[in-house]
Amino acid sequence: MFITLILLLAVILTGMMIVKYYPPLGKKPSRERVGSSLQYSQGSFQNLIPTSMDTSFSSSVSMIRDLFKRNANRKPRQDIPRVAFPSIPHPHPVTNVTWFGHSASLIEIDGKRLLLDPMFGRSPSPFPWIGGKRYSKELPFQIDELPPIDAVIFSHDHYDHLDYGTIRKLRNKVKQFFVPLGVGSHLERWGIHPEHIAELNWWDKVEFNGLTLACTPARHFSGRNLNDRNATLWCSWVIAGETTRIFFSGDSGYGPHFKEIGKVFGPFDLTLMECGQYDPRWAPIHMLPEETVQAHLDVGGNWLLPIHWGAFTLSFHEWTDPIKRVTKKGAERNVPVATPKIGETFLLEEDSLPSSIWWE
Repeated sequence: MFITLILLLAVILTGMMIVKYYPPLGKKPSRERVGSSLQYSQGSFQNLIPTSMDTSFSSSVSMIRDLFKRNANRKPRQDIPRVAFPSIPHPHPVTNVTWFGHSASLIEIDGKRLLLDPMFGRSPSPFPWIGGKRYSKELPFQIDELPPIDAVIFSHDHYDHLDYGTIRKLRNKVKQFFVPLGVGSHLERWGIHPEHIAELNWWDKVEFNGLTLACTPARHFSGRNLNDRNATLWCSWVIAGETTRIFFSGDSGYGPHFKEIGKVFGPFDLTLMECGQYDPRWAPIHMLPEETVQAHLDVGGNWLLPIHWGAFTLSFHEWTDPIKRVTKKGAERNVPVATPKIGETFLLEEDSLPSSIWWE
């Protein structure tokens, strides 16, 4: 009994030490830092409308069943196509976008380079040696080969969007970080100077080197640790240049906030809309592909770039299901859907929309 108690105490102490001192877990922001937000209530951030996952017993049993389905095609059977970056000369006078898989993207607009949710790690986990690995065995670039980045924009602090190893490699290439409230605490722990971090609440706007950046609502949640559920804010972003307007959804379930964003900031030349890692059991926090198209129409989008797929398996659907369903619904609703390969850059001008069916 004594030995058992000693072992149990050792496990508890080890867990406490990991939570306190393991850098990838980040740092929970103080209440003073975030408590003034109208979205902050009873110790955590809240969505605009009720949002919860189905945690019933039957739902849990069905997820275990789905986890062990044979021939589920949840991952590619071979390395997926990618294009060596850069695929066009940079800088380029026309606004252009490069998708790196999942939600990681590079936007070049009005001579500025912006990285969106740059998760370039091998696994969306605090322990990279475990968890689902990236489909592409290699990225289409090495991080140290990237050109200087004017700003990095984060939508929230989940591991498949905010990666400790990536930040450590990027920090000397980036001039400014824009994040929703509270997320700056993670970056500061990882060595980013507070002067290089701007934290925004929903509907806040900032001017940055001739661009307008607006932090807008999303329907999701946050957290990286056992004790920080919804301790930081999640959001979408508006990026407006002289002649181009872009909307980045971050992670979000479908909701009325899309129409509200469209009324305030739309229309948009391009939307980068979440489309992947969904399931009817957690539809309030991740859109189904058909909802992705509707959200695009709600904000007043022209071209649609589906993101949040093509890199990791975080749900039970087939890995190609998101792009098949969103392109089908896009065709039905007359929405032009961009389908670039990972690493492929496309211009936001007429006749430059990539449309290959590379996943087949």
